[in-house]
Amino acid sequence: MNSSGDGTEGADEVRVPSNGDKPVDEAVISHVLDAIRGAESPDVVPAQSSVAGFAEFLAVEAELDRRWPETVMEPSLDRIRALVDLMGEPERGYPVVHLTGTNGKTSTARMVEAILGQIGLRTGRYTSPHLLLATERISLDNRPITPERYVELYREVAPFVDLVDAGRGDRPALSKFEVLTAMAFAAFADAPVEAAIIEVGLGGRWDATNVADAQVAVVTPIGLDHAAYLGNDLLEIAREKAGIIKPGSVAVLAAQDPAVAQVLLERVAGVDAQVAREGAEFGVRERELAVGGQRLALQGLSGRYDEIVLPLHGEHQASNAALALAAVEALVGAGPQQPLDPDAVRAAFASVQSPGRLERLRGGGGAPVVLADAAHNPHGARALAAALTSEFRFTRLVAVLSVLTDKDVRGLLAELEPAAHEVVITANSSPRAMDPDQLAAIAVEVFGSDRVSVEPVFGEAIEQAVELAEEGGDSGVGVIITGSVVTAGEARRLFGKEPS
Repeated sequence: MNSSGDGTEGADEVRVPSNGDKPVDEAVISHVLDAIRGAESPDVVPAQSSVAGFAEFLAVEAELDRRWPETVMEPSLDRIRALVDLMGEPERGYPVVHLTGTNGKTSTARMVEAILGQIGLRTGRYTSPHLLLATERISLDNRPITPERYVELYREVAPFVDLVDAGRGDRPALSKFEVLTAMAFAAFADAPVEAAIIEVGLGGRWDATNVADAQVAVVTPIGLDHAAYLGNDLLEIAREKAGIIKPGSVAVLAAQDPAVAQVLLERVAGVDAQVAREGAEFGVRERELAVGGQRLALQGLSGRYDEIVLPLHGEHQASNAALALAAVEALVGAGPQQPLDPDAVRAAFASVQSPGRLERLRGGGGAPVVLADAAHNPHGARALAAALTSEFRFTRLVAVLSVLTDKDVRGLLAELEPAAHEVVITANSSPRAMDPDQLAAIAVEVFGSDRVSVEPVFGEAIEQAVELAEEGGDSGVGVIITGSVVTAGEARRLFGKEPS
């Protein structure tokens, strides 16, 4: 997962204050104020946080960033298991919906949370990576925790983290993601929540979240991504992700490549789980475009739900909605004799937001529409391109693109090419961002030199793309900012969006 999307650039010299009972020291406050006033891409204090509280949050993030990054994975659950054991196994205090897959996890998790909330359950959601702030990763009742609560959770788990690290011998210390996962488990136990929706960080079987034994395991569509860690063998990736399906659970499976589906079903049979499959037990029955999204009829495990308005774009989001509905039905035991309240289901889907997923950052009004999307692999770019061409019908669309170096850049560009008339190559702030000139060289091979330009400064690249789009007239023109979760997050920050 992307540790570089943290939005804490410039905070590396800040340390956690030594005494948690005292106010944060003046040096830390001064650092935050300097960042807000003078940095090129400053951290902005969220509306619900104080400057002092945000300073402590940045200090904690700097401390966590000294640990193994989320881009490193070791095939072991020993460290995280030791940590949660010391904490009293908070992950066992609530039923869990666990999600894995290549794309669609976060959107589906948000939909699951929305439905559970509408039927009256208190929810916790843990997703990654984040777009603006790490607080987005841990949500209670569909709201990110505050920076102050993030600091409290860190201090709550820190003594146990120290104990695990002290006894590690020659083994690695706990990673940042393992500590964050423990913080989420603690937050949900403290709330307490009645259901937790937990997204894997990377893979499945060896992911830190897999110490939780989920009642419902959701597998979104599986494709190739994170090849450096998961490899290029699609079936081996499927076996890795199938590891979240536990004995006695219900596996809710999105439509898959037939060979991938077979791998998942073998795991289901091997652990004596139940299964619900998109296209068999549940699915999208009707879909039509609507203003601001789409109107759906979904077949759930307990019956059909009509007149669902989903304010998200793309056929893939309709499939995510069907997946989320089936996951909730499986969790609460809904069936033909006791279906979910249709009005609650409709209200839940109508309320769903998925930031950074074909999100409108600026709308029309005589100026180009500006959208952001976190597509970062060919599978995601294909879904993005399909939605752009079928639902927006731009006469001129300019893409702003920054991609991380470990991605299938050529594959992503090839999927995006039919939808974008021109592309402006740039770089986000991640140290893993591909050099703009290198990325442009590949883009020229895919788009042709007359459709590619380079502007290394991120904000200026967006301005250039807007100017290029405006050459197409006053209507039907737009800009799509994409290529990475980091790219989408930084676009949201530039357009003044709050963590969500």
